[in-house]
Amino acid sequence: MYEWQKSSFSNNAAQCLYVAAPDRDTIKLRESDDPDVILTTTPANLKAFILGVKAGEFDHFVEEGGARGGGEVAGCSRAPHL
Repeated sequence: MYEWQKSSFSNNAAQCLYVAAPDRDTIKLRESDDPDVILTTTPANLKAFILGVKAGEFDHFVEEGGARGGGEVAGCSRAPHL
């Protein structure tokens, strides 16, 4: 199977994103609440997505007042740095 990693910033948070890199061209992502659903992408695509999130390119998907501040991701205290 895969060697899943959770951010060290997550402490004992119940809802976090896990990441695995089975090879240098593949990134696997899963959420702790539904670990059987696995997203597969490339390092380049994941980096582009994270940079887009940081640049606010997806802010229009979030209702005003509903966004979480400070880089929080579903109960995690900090998203992984790429």
